[in-house]
Amino acid sequence: MKESFHMEKKWLFPLIVVSTISIFFVATSFNMGIVSSIHQNFNSILFILPSRIATNQTVPEFVETKITPPPPPPLVGAAIPRFAYLISGSKGDLEKLWRTLHALYHPLNHYIVHLDLESPLEERLELASRIEKQLIFTEVGNVFMIQKANMVTYRGPTMVANTLHACAILLKRSKDWDWFINLSASDYPLVTQDDLLYTFSDLDRRTNFIEHTSYLGWKLDKRAMPLIIDPGLYMSNKSDVFWVGPKRTLPTAFKLFTGSAWMVLSRAFVEYVICGWDNLPRTLLMYYSNFISSPEDYFQTVVCNSPELAKTVVNSDLHYISWDNPPKQHPHVLGINDTEKMIASSAAFARKFKQDDPVLDVIDKNLLHKQKGLFTPGGWCSGKPRCSKVGNIYKIKPGPGSQRLRLLVARLTLKSRFGQNQCK
Repeated sequence: MKESFHMEKKWLFPLIVVSTISIFFVATSFNMGIVSSIHQNFNSILFILPSRIATNQTVPEFVETKITPPPPPPLVGAAIPRFAYLISGSKGDLEKLWRTLHALYHPLNHYIVHLDLESPLEERLELASRIEKQLIFTEVGNVFMIQKANMVTYRGPTMVANTLHACAILLKRSKDWDWFINLSASDYPLVTQDDLLYTFSDLDRRTNFIEHTSYLGWKLDKRAMPLIIDPGLYMSNKSDVFWVGPKRTLPTAFKLFTGSAWMVLSRAFVEYVICGWDNLPRTLLMYYSNFISSPEDYFQTVVCNSPELAKTVVNSDLHYISWDNPPKQHPHVLGINDTEKMIASSAAFARKFKQDDPVLDVIDKNLLHKQKGLFTPGGWCSGKPRCSKVGNIYKIKPGPGSQRLRLLVARLTLKSRFGQNQCK
């Protein structure tokens, strides 16, 4: 009997504990608000702790894992994206660049403008003066000019170097942008920035628009195998590249790709190329330093030889460009007769245009609804005349251009999602 009493006493305390816990959960089940509050508070505590917990982890972290892009943000109701532009020009391009900048401007975006070393000092000083005197540019502070001009030759690696320079500046100046877009003064938009922002708001922020192919054809013999030297790397005057011998064999450590020099790059890809925690971007930069027309090959080869990044590439430059067949060094200059084809392409940009060509006035009037010399209207615009003041920069008013562009982007991204025409 005594022994039985001790046994009951032994199980009494655990029974009380279990009963108390059960009563607590039954009581709280009638008040889900309290449970929800506790859950939220617990999660908020966990959100604060990782930085401290990580320092105590014993599992080694390899730097190469950083090449895996971060998880995408939610696509439904995602925040409005921001673009970082490089608009570059050369001798005589001041007016074209200024007009293109106005057509592309939006207070949410960031802009790097560059007139290369071949352009007269007077033109570069005039561009700097205009930017300084433009009240909206001064107020928002999102237009930056590269004061120390670079020498840029399209057929050599200096254009790649200039693009990487702009990317590095943009990364240093702001963390608040999602895509990098490189354009020349001879480019012009076919949609408003509100159209573009609206279209990209639903996209995975890792997406890269890079036209590419591994079929080099005649480029194997004319570009991949010859060795060239670009005087622009060490001279202050622009001159053409020259060939040296003997020819080299094709690489076996990586696969060559080619495509368009114009692209839309995700911030994740730009950080990978600039920061170089994997050695591939640097290796390929050295390889392409003596490769003819490397701006059409470098970024394509980097992205398609990176297994994780290759999954993010869409095979398009979002441009309308009219080429000869087979293509020559430069595309056709666009005019009034190309207007319907440009619109039918649903592209975001087109090239190349002559300065103040009448077709630009048609684009301004019919596609951008823009008056000459002024900014392209958008939801941000305020004041009289229109867009003379900055209103609500987060107000986006997409127009008909967004419908065309969204259909194009949806079709292109669907193909890439199934691996069609992707790094092949």
